[in-house]
Amino acid sequence: MKEEEVKKVVREGYARLAKKGSPCCPPSSCCGSTNLVEAQSKGIGYTDEELRSVPEGSNLGLGCGNPVALASLKEGEIVLDLGSGAGLDCFLAANKVGEKGKIIGVDMTPEMIEKARENARKGSYENVEFRLGEIENIPAADNSVNVVISNCVINLSPDKKRVFEEVFRVLKPGGRLMVSDIVLLKELPDFIKNSVEAYIGCLSGAMIRDEYIDVIRGAGFDEVKVTEERSFPIEYMSNDPTARAIMAELNIPMEEVEELASSVVSIKVQGRKAP
Repeated sequence: MKEEEVKKVVREGYARLAKKGSPCCPPSSCCGSTNLVEAQSKGIGYTDEELRSVPEGSNLGLGCGNPVALASLKEGEIVLDLGSGAGLDCFLAANKVGEKGKIIGVDMTPEMIEKARENARKGSYENVEFRLGEIENIPAADNSVNVVISNCVINLSPDKKRVFEEVFRVLKPGGRLMVSDIVLLKELPDFIKNSVEAYIGCLSGAMIRDEYIDVIRGAGFDEVKVTEERSFPIEYMSNDPTARAIMAELNIPMEEVEELASSVVSIKVQGRKAP
């Protein structure tokens, strides 16, 4: 798919999610149950305390990790969240940086921005702001934030090189990058790469792991390292309605699904902009 078509597909898919409030992106299983969303969220690193501390409706189960837990946020820092969705990680970050800090959430889907702003009002978050924009052209000034986080979003971008160059631009000298994302251990078959449903399910846009790390280094980051790597459980593929739709549409046997799942991992990556 062409870049603009990819963005259109992703925007429309996440607009639907914002309206109906059920997850889609692996490793969530998309069944829409609040209990299931919470269970999946705890499985990827969120604590009960964190999930209880945010406004209801801010956790749509769209992540593949908990970047806030490893971002070492300090009071007073300015944090930018790429692909902020309904605001979960922004609200968790806001609790860490305090009143003197500031959180900026960026999302390209108007419906998500509206939902996040509604959640911020519900939770009376004064230090959180949501901006409509694309992560390839971040609506923030040069050298303006201390930390950039992102959770299972950069893999959706058709131009990841541009995204990390933009992240480098907006970070202050000494600023930190902390992302959770889906990457590949080997190339996906063409029928998955070209599937619209797989794009919404965060698979088609995923990049080979080592290439992903090289792109971050190429953008200028130092101290780039993977701090955690998890396999992609086969049950997420077999239970996820998005994955089931792909399998049904393309008539994929379970053996191929198992092979596909073994190619996909979630990672947490960090890097730093030199002081």
